[in-house]
Amino acid sequence: MSSVLTSVYPDRLELGEGVRWTGDELVLVDLLAGRLLTVPVTVTEPLVTVLRIPVPLGAVAPVAGRPGTWIAAAGTGICLLTRDGSPEWLARPEDKPGGPAMRMNDGVADPHGRFWAGSMAWQTAAGAGSLYRVDADGTVQRVLDGLTIPNGPAFTADGDVMYLADSARGVVYRHRVDPGSGALGAAETFVTTSGGSPDGMVVDAEGALWLAVWGTGTVRRYLPDGTLDRILRLPASQPAGVCLQDDILYVTSARVGLTAPGRHDGALFTARVDVPGRPTPSYRPAGTRKAPARSRA
Repeated sequence: MSSVLTSVYPDRLELGEGVRWTGDELVLVDLLAGRLLTVPVTVTEPLVTVLRIPVPLGAVAPVAGRPGTWIAAAGTGICLLTRDGSPEWLARPEDKPGGPAMRMNDGVADPHGRFWAGSMAWQTAAGAGSLYRVDADGTVQRVLDGLTIPNGPAFTADGDVMYLADSARGVVYRHRVDPGSGALGAAETFVTTSGGSPDGMVVDAEGALWLAVWGTGTVRRYLPDGTLDRILRLPASQPAGVCLQDDILYVTSARVGLTAPGRHDGALFTARVDVPGRPTPSYRPAGTRKAPARSRA
């Protein structure tokens, strides 16, 4: 298995995030530019812009039953997007007067078909961020507050456990998730990183958590009990997002904030690993829901 991630695509993104394998295509975002991208057939060609919106685009998930439609954490809220880039807003809970200026950050659908997304202050004001859940009927609920830079979340295959990072605090939390209501149990500290900030994450087929650690040039795999299993290194200091396409690990990175970016900062990286992953779940509006796979454990 490779211990060093390699870059093959020519693009260098300002803030590469939200990389997801849908089962049909690999997508990622250049967050501050509001671009949703996919990979070309030939790795030496530039990434392909799927759509662009005039606000930051944190992450997307496909919408079940609506090919070409995405649910997105974008701007100050949650919207549906089609390939023409026209947002259909479900809610903009962070578009409010007073307090710090806010934006949405990372987000993902869970195996039960709900969509989850975090918000943060542009100036990273402590405790200003929240975690939101979008239910099947399209309602947007604030489920956690007091966060600073929420990243993830990531879910186990049965959807009953959620991992969520607060990057500014260097902590990844674990919550039980009620399968029927989506209500969260109390936060447990899963891991605390040193020398960097936990960022994007994904759970593999063995239930281990792959975690990008911003500022360290590393991606780390943690076993379900929190044991550090392995470290992969990449020639970019700010890894941001991770996903698994079968046994290929993809990692996004960022140039933002670097006074002298290196030639690999902002690149999309790949490495072959020995435990595969699963496609990202879709957001499932009412009438399209199905039960997630149950864990054998």
